[in-house]
Amino acid sequence: MKKINKLLVANRGEIALRVMRTAKEMGIKTVAVYSEADRNALHVRFADEAVCVGGPKSNESYLRGDVIIDVCKKLNVDAIHPGYGFLSENAGFAKAVEEAGLIFIGPSPEAIELMGSKLAAKAAVAKYNIPMVPGTEYAITDVEEAKLIAQKIGFPILIKASAGGGGKGMRVVNSVEVFEEQMQLAVSEATSAFGDGSVFIEKYIGSPRHIEIQVLGDTHGNIVHLFERECSIQRRHQKVIEEAPSAVLTPALRDEMGRCAVNVAKACDYVGAGTVEFLVDENLNFYFLEMNTRLQVEHPVTEQITGLDLVREQIQIAEGKVLGFRQEDLTINGHALELRVYAEDPANNFLPDIGRLVTYKRPQGLGVRVDDGFEQGMDIPIYYDPMIAKLVTFGKDRKEAIEKMLRAIDEYQITGIETTLPFGKFVLTHEAFVSGNFDTKFIERYFSPDDLKPKPTEEAETIAVALAAMLMQKQKPAISDNAAATTATITSNWRKNRT
Repeated sequence: MKKINKLLVANRGEIALRVMRTAKEMGIKTVAVYSEADRNALHVRFADEAVCVGGPKSNESYLRGDVIIDVCKKLNVDAIHPGYGFLSENAGFAKAVEEAGLIFIGPSPEAIELMGSKLAAKAAVAKYNIPMVPGTEYAITDVEEAKLIAQKIGFPILIKASAGGGGKGMRVVNSVEVFEEQMQLAVSEATSAFGDGSVFIEKYIGSPRHIEIQVLGDTHGNIVHLFERECSIQRRHQKVIEEAPSAVLTPALRDEMGRCAVNVAKACDYVGAGTVEFLVDENLNFYFLEMNTRLQVEHPVTEQITGLDLVREQIQIAEGKVLGFRQEDLTINGHALELRVYAEDPANNFLPDIGRLVTYKRPQGLGVRVDDGFEQGMDIPIYYDPMIAKLVTFGKDRKEAIEKMLRAIDEYQITGIETTLPFGKFVLTHEAFVSGNFDTKFIERYFSPDDLKPKPTEEAETIAVALAAMLMQKQKPAISDNAAATTATITSNWRKNRT
């Protein structure tokens, strides 16, 4: 076993802060890396040491694995935590870290590479008889061959990129007439996004639930699951609201999916924290989707219902320690929800609304957790994911967790930009969500931008406030040119350019 005394977090924002806080509790010194755009970021100020690794764009800074490893060598760093995104699922980076004599807090490069290919992952888990969506077991390049296979499977079918995720390189095809065009588009998009145009075909499950299982594995062969997370409220195939446990899983189904997730981890000798994702149809049949070989954005809801610190577990596993519990020791306690607070405008197709946080006041109180990387007056950079924070609530049951989330949303004050807070309130008060009878088509079925427009009474109040503000403005002296220029910088350029 090797003790980690100094840890570099190869990431930014809320996840960098979240990792550093646990490291500090464990007596581990921390090193932050940052881009020129993040010079004044909170994670930079929180770390014991911080080093600028390049320009504002990701490929100039946070994706420069060689520069990050050089920083580790100069500062006598023992280990690197990659967070999520950026280099977290880059097998080449994980291998370079190990070759540099450093500890990579995550699975082996081999496991990352294996699970990074959806086709290879399917082949690896096949011997465990894990349910999978009907489809091809190899990459398809010949359009005519692919068309015949699609007809045999039966439309609608899904063309998917073998590498990557987030909905890129993915096309739903409803008929043979448009198959060739859609396949070419999928291959082109996959090549552009991942440098790999390999695609495969599977049966399209039209209205599934997206349910994932958290797993932990140590270096001694012990693997456990930490129950499920429901992640079906999504836009553009990306999650917005998650909860644990799911409202629809029975104890028997939970155990069965948990065993399958553990077997997926065994198939690649998995070490560390990982997530096995499943699609669940309307009849509660489940199918293996993929494995994410890193810490998930939504890991706080699992922490809330298990009482475990997943980052602490990751670090201890990386040090070679044995898991301190067995599967039978783990139980679900209460219910947790997470709302991703994005700088996006839900009333305009969730387009980014980058700008300055003119007002930023976090909700507080029992059962409320906010993981963020910003404070009032800061700008949301245009170069990165527009997530501001993760708002998490915890209650003794689902009803209480929802009540706490609604109160927290009302208490959360953000001005200067549009956010997903109003959308979160819409979802949590919708009958489909409250009843648990929803799937990944929630937004398509139930949400319209008009749902976020003020009601007549609210509109009247808004007009009254605006008129009062105008009257007050008339009584004030004109502001100076400098003050006017300062005010102008607050307005989001994204908003002005949107249609």
